[in-house]
Amino acid sequence: MTDVRFTRSGDVDVAYRVVGDGPVDLVYVQGFITHLEVYWELPAFRRYCERLAEFTRLILFDKRGMGLSERVPGATTLEERMDDIRAIMDAAGSERAALMGESEGGPLAMLFAAAHPERTAGLILQGAEVRERTDEGWPWGETTEEEFEAAMALVPEVWGKSRGIYERVPSLGEPEWLAEWWNRVCVHAATPSAAEAFMRMAFEIDVRYVASAINVPTLILHAVEDAVCHVENARFLARTVPDARYVELPGGDHVPWFDPEPVLAEIRELLTGRRETSTPDRVLATVLFTDLVGSTERAAALGDRRWRDLLEQHHAAVRRELGRFDGHELDTAGDGFFATFDGPARAIRCARAIVDAVRPLGLDVRAGLHTGEVELLDGKVAGIAVNIGARVAGRAGAGEVLVSGTVKDLVAGSGLEFEDRGETDLKGIPGSWRIYAVAPGTA
Repeated sequence: MTDVRFTRSGDVDVAYRVVGDGPVDLVYVQGFITHLEVYWELPAFRRYCERLAEFTRLILFDKRGMGLSERVPGATTLEERMDDIRAIMDAAGSERAALMGESEGGPLAMLFAAAHPERTAGLILQGAEVRERTDEGWPWGETTEEEFEAAMALVPEVWGKSRGIYERVPSLGEPEWLAEWWNRVCVHAATPSAAEAFMRMAFEIDVRYVASAINVPTLILHAVEDAVCHVENARFLARTVPDARYVELPGGDHVPWFDPEPVLAEIRELLTGRRETSTPDRVLATVLFTDLVGSTERAAALGDRRWRDLLEQHHAAVRRELGRFDGHELDTAGDGFFATFDGPARAIRCARAIVDAVRPLGLDVRAGLHTGEVELLDGKVAGIAVNIGARVAGRAGAGEVLVSGTVKDLVAGSGLEFEDRGETDLKGIPGSWRIYAVAPGTA
């Protein structure tokens, strides 16, 4: 993880982070509320930033008054926040950068681009707001004044206890871990009174008359079913910003972190002139296979309908743990899962968590893991490492997590403990392989 740095903007310390060293500087102007450290704990957000950093030098920051930046009384103006962006760019040695405004960060990015085209290499608007207030002149805002005031009255009671993140990423459903993370962001980023001051300031912003003054290359990205910011905000911008490119995305996710590929391709093309990814077609990954033990007998005893209901609960439990541990689900065949991880210790802990998560359902899972180089082919993963992982899983018993010797060797210092199961042959795999069982209770 890159270090958080601080720079002085006027009489306020502003926190920022630089990720990557690509040829194009990109300042990420996030929406609503931020905290550099707690946001970085969310694997999907971190991975999204790291993908951007493959072709940019990504600069993130906490708005003044929140997160790790200096707390200030009341709300701050867009003008002051423009000063903060300049200060951050100067501190990072960036003469000219593209700006990416997300959600409420859109108006700030637009204003900066219009006011400082000499320092703006391009503008990306992702789910960007034009105006939050809904009235006869702007029916596409987020709320009416009466609704807004009613919501503000509840802020002291609900701050840090909200599930408001769910409407931002409806594609995920409503996993408890996501709400827990979001509430950590809120309570670490701002007090209830500071949050209310910020939201009141944002509610008054109107950049309808700024859009036509933007004269830098502009990309507008917006999900057609976005429930936070109505798609007509983006369509207005597409009509109004000179020569803007508009891409309307399917679905309703307000932020792209959990399905970033379409967005990344468009951003890459704007900033580099090419769409193809620089991600290699062969990577090191830890593969995880899980399988239900005794599923045939259980299905026969329960009957088709009850077994189908139980299987759905099993799938939900497994996917919840994959989400917690940053696993990437690749396939679900019957009652088993195939997933990959970028780190073996996280994969092991996920496997143990899956075993524990399905036990209250009266189910037993076995799991196997191997780490090796895999081939990336059209969104699928192949190669001998995948075959080895499947063979290791096939040797596990009920409630057992087996790993190859390769995995064990890579998690030294993790606190994980193993029981040596000796060497064995794996069908179709050359040589003999040493297998280890993860000791229960150590993951």
